[in-house]
Order: sequence, then C-alpha cells, then structure tokens
Amino acid sequence: MVFTKTGDTMHMNELIIKKRNGLAHTKAELKYIIDNYVKGDIPDYQMSAWLMAVYFQGMTDMETADLTMIMAESGEQIDLSPIPGIKVDKHSTGGVGDKTTFIIASIVAACGVPVAKMSGRGLGHTGGTIDKLESIPHVNVALDKENFFNIVKKVGVAVTGQSGNLAPADKLMYALRDVTGTVDSIPLIASSVMSKKLAAGSDAILLDVKVGSGAFMKTLDDAVQLAETMVAIGHHNGRQTVALITDMDRPLGQAIGNATEIAEVVEVLRGNGPEDLIHESITLAANMLYLGGKGAYEDCVTLAEGTLKSGRSFEKFVEMVKAQGGDATVLTEPAFAEAAYKKAVLAPKTGYITHMDAEACGRAALALGAGRYTKTDALDYKAGIWMLKKTGDAVEAGETIAYLQSGNESTLAEGETRYVNALTIEATPPVKRPLVFARVTADGTERYV
Repeated sequence: MVFTKTGDTMHMNELIIKKRNGLAHTKAELKYIIDNYVKGDIPDYQMSAWLMAVYFQGMTDMETADLTMIMAESGEQIDLSPIPGIKVDKHSTGGVGDKTTFIIASIVAACGVPVAKMSGRGLGHTGGTIDKLESIPHVNVALDKENFFNIVKKVGVAVTGQSGNLAPADKLMYALRDVTGTVDSIPLIASSVMSKKLAAGSDAILLDVKVGSGAFMKTLDDAVQLAETMVAIGHHNGRQTVALITDMDRPLGQAIGNATEIAEVVEVLRGNGPEDLIHESITLAANMLYLGGKGAYEDCVTLAEGTLKSGRSFEKFVEMVKAQGGDATVLTEPAFAEAAYKKAVLAPKTGYITHMDAEACGRAALALGAGRYTKTDALDYKAGIWMLKKTGDAVEAGETIAYLQSGNESTLAEGETRYVNALTIEATPPVKRPLVFARVTADGTERYV
C-alpha cells in the first residue's frame, strides 16, 4: 500500500492503517492528525482507532518527540524569557503524600534558581499540588500571567494552576484515551506529560517518576521505560531533562491530605520532619540545582542540605505564600491542620508492617474528604491521615499507628477500615528498600537496585 508523500493530500484512514501496520509517521503526518483533531475535522471514532493502533504498535523516539511538540504547539506556549536565569520545572507522575514540590521549590529558589511552577488539582487517590496550596487561607492559585511573572522575578518562585489553554490537544486526547482503553501506553503517557511541560516554557525539566502500589507505573522496568521516553522527548526538543525513579510503594512522609501535608512541609522547612521526605526532597532539589547550573551534582547536594538547615528555604516559602495573597501566619499555628473530629487507628496485631498499599492509603484519605471522586466534589481541606508507623516499623497489638481526621465524623469509620486494610503486618521485618531506584539522563540510565 502506498501512503501519503510530501505534498499529497492526507487521509486519516490511510494514517490509521499506516500505524496499524507498525510504520512510523512523519512529522507532517502527526501534525495533520493533531491539528485536524483539535479543529474537529477528525471525528472521535477515527482518533480512537489511531490511538489504539499506537497502543499496540508503539512509536519511535523521534515520533514521540515530534508528537509531543505538536501537542504543545496546539495551544498557548508560555515564554519565560523575561525572567532572568535558568528556569527549572519539576513534574511528578503522582503519588500519595507527595508534597515535595513546596519543599524543593523553596530550597531551589532560595539558592537563586527561579521556579515558575504550574500545577494541577487532584482526582482520585493522588493529591493535587494546587489543592494543598489552596488549604492556606486566601492564597491565590489562579495568578494571571503578569502577576505570575512578577512574583517569580521578585521572590524566585510561584505556584499557580495550569492555563486553560495549555496543550489543548492533550486534554482532548486524554479524555478519549480514558474511555477507549488506551491510557497505559508509554508514548501516549510521555507525550501527555511532556507536552504540558514544553508548553510551560522552562529551560530544564526534572521528572519524578513514581513506581509502586500508589503510582501509575507498578514495575521498575515500566517506570524506567517511561522515564527514558520522557527524557528523550526533552532532549530532542532542546530541554535538558533528568528523571528520577522514586518509591511509591508506601506513602511519602507521615501526612496525607491537604492542610496536613502543608503542615508537614513547614515542619521539614523548619528543620524537622520525617527522614524519608527530607532525603527525597534533598535529592530532587539537588537535581534541580544541577539543572539550574549550580555546579556538580555532589556540590548541589551539599548546597541543598545547607540551605534547608539554614532556614532560608522556610523564609522563601513564607515569602511566596505572602506574595500570592496567602495568610502565612497560620503556617506555624497547630490549629491550621487540625480537624473537628479525630480518631486513633490501632494495630490489629503484633508484628512488623511489611507493606503499605499506598493507593489504598490514598483512598482512605479520599473517604475522609481529603480528595475528589469527581471533578466537582468539594474538598475538606483539614481531612487527612497522620501516620505514626510505616513500612519496616514494629507494632504492638492495640498500639496507635495513625490518626485520622475529618470535618465530618461519619467518614471516620470508612477511613479506618480502608487504612487498616491497606497494611500488611507479618512476623518478620521486610527487606529495606531505597527511596530512589534510578536516575535517567540523556547519557543513559543509572540503576541503584
């Protein structure tokens, strides 16, 4: 069969057949598909067929890179050049208790690397960065472009909601993928994530690819493949990109929720907090500083640690909250993250916690009111979980291992059931797992396990 050549009229049915047969698209063909789908000239049934062909046949690195940039160009592209310095963005593929954005952005900005962060809201078991920030009274999470730029120039960091017209092709395609069984395709996941990152305009990108029970990627090999694909996309499109593969087979830190997680962010930024959250935050921040031109990676680790210990990163976080209209005085008040109703969770038996189903822990917080089942659900910002014992810890039957909290007392029973069912307690301790499994750059993949 002869397919379209440069200058020929293209037909979507021929392009579907081409991909179905495992052949690679040209950039012109991909542009034809995406542009015409966004315009409404290609119907959903043909786009669905093409997505399924991609699902089964895959894409080359070049195809995926071209597709991603075309998706980025389908809407608004942010030009961050008026902001001096190397702008470094960070993206997490989503997890439970993952509040690192606020910690690392504060550290990095305090070191002189500007962070212009556009984030999303949560849906289902994973929390949203914007929801967590919005738990601070009066904070503005819908900054206009001028205000966003001014805050980044003045403070060094700002966090705002994503533009409604950022990569509209991705929004349309994701909605279709969601109902056609084509979500879990590496090229389609990678292009979805990276199209928004490219459109957001940063000079360099750090990717935090989660793996485990609370992540979309369940195996290390799949997570590495996704990371390598996204790093290749960034490299092909002129953005220095690094990816870390991090553990999400247990929640990160001790808090799950919105105000609860902000309270834990403050604890870390003031020199305390759980060891796992501190370690992962330092590792992520050091990689952002490396991308921001602050020296060799080892030097960036030292710089990040020193900045956190000095208190300058907490001052930077307070400065950002104030600049975005928030009441920063509440951050050090215990009542900020306290809900009306609280319940202790007791260990059902003696032993060691050998596994925490992180997704199930997230769904326990969701049942308490900390998340959304649908996009229109209202949040209880103070609902959440404080975990006192985690994977590897010894527990005694009847010992308090967590506290649940909510503004609605009737949610506590379901939250408790879900949380207890998320834990596996056995007689012998588990093998200790690292927090970071691998680091991926354009030069290759370094595995630590």
